Amino acid sequence: MIEGPAPRRPGPALRRWRRLLPAAAVAAAMVAALALGGHRYLSLAALVDHHAALEALVASHPLTAAAVFVAGYAAVTALSLPGAAVMTLLGGLLFGWLGGTLASLVAATAGATAVFLIARTSFGDDLARRAGGTLAQLAGGFQRNALSYLLFLRLVPAFPFWLVNLVPALLGVRLSTYVVATAIGILPATLVFALIGSGLGGTLKAERAAVAACVARGGAPCEVTLSVGDFLTPGFIAGLTALSVLALLPLLVKRLRRPAAPAQRPT
Repeated sequence: MIEGPAPRRPGPALRRWRRLLPAAAVAAAMVAALALGGHRYLSLAALVDHHAALEALVASHPLTAAAVFVAGYAAVTALSLPGAAVMTLLGGLLFGWLGGTLASLVAATAGATAVFLIARTSFGDDLARRAGGTLAQLAGGFQRNALSYLLFLRLVPAFPFWLVNLVPALLGVRLSTYVVATAIGILPATLVFALIGSGLGGTLKAERAAVAACVARGGAPCEVTLSVGDFLTPGFIAGLTALSVLALLPLLVKRLRRPAAPAQRPT
């Protein structure tokens, strides 16, 4: 029996393009969401408009509503759309502070993990091969102290959330370390925003009534004036800072207890 020719394996260029497909799909979805105005629904004005309908949905179909919320929040995070704070407020508003914290934590961690996996698949190997000396040293240090690095970056908002999602994937951090550090690192802010959201119902109703009264008077423009920045009071920032310090405390204690390296004697 004569065997046919062996199937040809895709060349390096084709394999490289295949690896880039997930990242290209995410980029296309992000551009489409922004172009279609999807980000406009990630605002407190949208919560004011749709608050009653969302509460009715949760009351009639709680499990479905929770699943849709988690999937939607994960998509917002994976696409790096602006609105994570509003989504966490919404979680607290719809499911209470505890349910909102848990649902938001799962969703944000899942979305961030999706970004991590896509970035590692699409760019991680090539970057590791082409890394120069400085980047290679940074990658080595990050891998040796990945949990400490990631917790610090998550708890101290010195860098954008989307950037902290990407960099560990490009520097070879283990998936399990990334997931644990992400979940712990975003917990303080998630808890605080969910707590605020759980008591937001009365504020949204008052805002909706104010807009309706403005329209009835024929005033213009009649817009929602509430924003996430209104909650960033000194007390809020102090509470969030305290929670972040508590989350970092075990790492600080561990570092302080670490024995110093013995000094080398001159020869």
